[in-house]
Amino acid sequence: MKQLIVMFAAVLAFTAGMNGQSWKAKKDVVDIAIGSEDHTTLVAAVKAAELVSTLKGEGPFTIFAPTNAAFDDLPEGTVASLLEPENKEKLQAVLTYHVVAGKLMAKDVLAAIKSGKGSATVSTVQGGELTAYLKDGKVYLKDENGNESMVTATDLSGSNGVIHVINKVVLPK
Repeated sequence: MKQLIVMFAAVLAFTAGMNGQSWKAKKDVVDIAIGSEDHTTLVAAVKAAELVSTLKGEGPFTIFAPTNAAFDDLPEGTVASLLEPENKEKLQAVLTYHVVAGKLMAKDVLAAIKSGKGSATVSTVQGGELTAYLKDGKVYLKDENGNESMVTATDLSGSNGVIHVINKVVLPK
């Protein structure tokens, strides 16, 4: 009996030392973005576009998430204009152009590029297409206007999808 009590105490100590981490539900893709200092502009845009509840949905989603610096690279006044209430539909189109239905991990994107003989096209939730390809050993996305964005971080996995960080905002036609 004494051994059973000692084992039970050891299990309790171990689980307490884990800070409850294994008992918590995994964060969804919105929560991951909210927790990133590099994505405050994206989070503000998602809120202004009223897409939070959609992106907290079941999914799965693959999100190509532009950093604050990526938004800063847009022409002056673009972000402020998109955040105005009268431009909500345009903002929604820009944001949903960064989202693909399904969970595409980095290995999946690389496999698609390989099987596509150097490139792979994915359809976005907005209805447009992005083309993924390798350049100098890194994955890039090309939007429908020919603009390129480099993937800088991959596989930030959440309960309802995955985020890949990109260094430029991609734009639909």
